[in-house]
Amino acid sequence: MFGRFIGGHHGPAHHRHERPHHGGGLFEEGGRGRGGREGGRGPRMFEQGSLRLVILHLLQDKSRHGYEVIKAIEQLVGGDYSPSPGVIYPTLTLLEELGYAAVEAENGGKKLYRVTAEGVDFLDQNKEALEIVLKRLDMKQRASSAGTDTPELRRSIQNFKMALHTRLGKGELDQQQLHAIIDIIDRAAVAIERT
Repeated sequence: MFGRFIGGHHGPAHHRHERPHHGGGLFEEGGRGRGGREGGRGPRMFEQGSLRLVILHLLQDKSRHGYEVIKAIEQLVGGDYSPSPGVIYPTLTLLEELGYAAVEAENGGKKLYRVTAEGVDFLDQNKEALEIVLKRLDMKQRASSAGTDTPELRRSIQNFKMALHTRLGKGELDQQQLHAIIDIIDRAAVAIERT
């Protein structure tokens, strides 16, 4: 969805810096859920390129180190998701190469990043895309706060899917077995609706 906002070249000054990939994991913007999954196997929180917008938005608020960016994104989504350092740091480096972010200070190998004037312009050009991303993250945070998107609930849904997949993989079901499974699913659906 956001490729059309992000993928194009933005002025001749940075034409040489545009790269389709950086470090392999830039666009597969994985993270770490509370269940311990990370990388591409974790929940896919960001569409292609939208992580760049979120990071620039955070840097516009104030200068931040990489780990501060990670913590800020955790807060944006209610704490159930943490972006992987293997995604955040290459993205910060790419933003620096594009001229959208700059290192304000460096101490012991830790870089403090700030947004540049070009980065602010880039955010202005992609204001609509940023608003969509932030709205989605806000909805995620609200769901998490309300307890409707908990690790336990996600795990139980996965268990249900796996059980169904495993049973169907054992071979064809006769009519009696098929109706028994359908009845179980229907009863569970009714019970959930009534809780």
